[in-house]
Amino acid sequence: MTERRRFVDLLRSDVVSGFLLIAGAVIALILANTGLHDAYEAVRAFTFGPKSLHLDLSVEQWASDGLLAVFFFVVGNELKREFVHGELRNPRRAMLPIVAAVCGMVVPALIYAAINFREGPALQGWGIPMATDIAFAVAILAVVGRYLPPALRTFLLTLAIVDDLGAIIVIAVFYTAGIAYVPLAGAIALLAVFGYLQKGRGLALALDRSPIPNWVVYVPLAIAIWALVHASGVHATIAGVAMGMLMRTTPLPHESSSPSERMEHLIRPWSSSLVLPVFALMSAGVDFTGLGTMFADSAALGVICGLVVGKLVGISGGAWVTTKLTSAELNPSLSWIDIVGMSHLAGIGFTVSLLISELSFPADPQMLSDAKAGVLFASLTATVLASVVLSVRNAHYRKLGPQPVAEPQPGSHTTA
Repeated sequence: MTERRRFVDLLRSDVVSGFLLIAGAVIALILANTGLHDAYEAVRAFTFGPKSLHLDLSVEQWASDGLLAVFFFVVGNELKREFVHGELRNPRRAMLPIVAAVCGMVVPALIYAAINFREGPALQGWGIPMATDIAFAVAILAVVGRYLPPALRTFLLTLAIVDDLGAIIVIAVFYTAGIAYVPLAGAIALLAVFGYLQKGRGLALALDRSPIPNWVVYVPLAIAIWALVHASGVHATIAGVAMGMLMRTTPLPHESSSPSERMEHLIRPWSSSLVLPVFALMSAGVDFTGLGTMFADSAALGVICGLVVGKLVGISGGAWVTTKLTSAELNPSLSWIDIVGMSHLAGIGFTVSLLISELSFPADPQMLSDAKAGVLFASLTATVLASVVLSVRNAHYRKLGPQPVAEPQPGSHTTA
């Protein structure tokens, strides 16, 4: 039992999760660019699920829309604890990553639009460099930044969540034929039920004390919420974020820990060891054939400049200007060079950027191929730049030794 507990605790580590995620991505790239390409694509394209519920999805879609919702639940749950008990309960500090995220979306889009202003169809891809791939960004941060202040990871999580919400709104408004409002209303109603059951009053308290396991109620409810969000046309991972943000973070008198802490303890090993590696394996298989022509394509150049330069300027510059013009403040445990390194990390676009690429150029295979190659090149470049900066900062903090936490964070399992 002790060995099993140690193994499960190891799987909760962001470092282990990061290595597994990166390993999945590397394997996917190998499969997509070798003689196994056709077999790999056949597996990704294989569809299954109930057609009557519009859930006859490909394996790749189940990974990105279904499994990844579990990861977003963990992230949303962690952010909820930070907003209630931790770093982000201070509005002056919560404001900074939120404004930085908005600037980190607007500036890359403007850079892309400036490069492609006279290029006609290529301008449709302005939304591609807006997105940050939270799964890869958190994984890289965990691998290269074990001694970095926890506040940097919280900054990245908050920024990436706001970034993803913004990207999904952009997809819904500019790249989607329409939203199905009836399923969306149903999802909102069930989310209200989910939130009520977290309150620990009346029916919720009776359920908590019932001999019937809670999962009998919560698992079908969570699946129904996810399915309705998916059917609405909104990216289904939003269901995971919403449920995570609704978790109760304060234990009741009869509880030894809050539902938020219990779910974190239960789900994080699965998220780290299964969800993220499978997601990477199914989503990261980009064909390198487009690399040869991408530098002659304005769409690819717009993507590269947007992700590599736009994210850096938008996030770092936006955060710095915000501290000068408002009461927002940078956590005292962080330096601006840390934010620069994290801004490079936010240039990892990958999954959502690839999705917007497909929505932008459905009728132009060559431009689509070049745009995807641009996303891959930009993400790899951003990873290298971030790794260099954050590795230097990690060595700096390692020499300093353990630092006092500026503010207590009860109930948080955040590691950096």
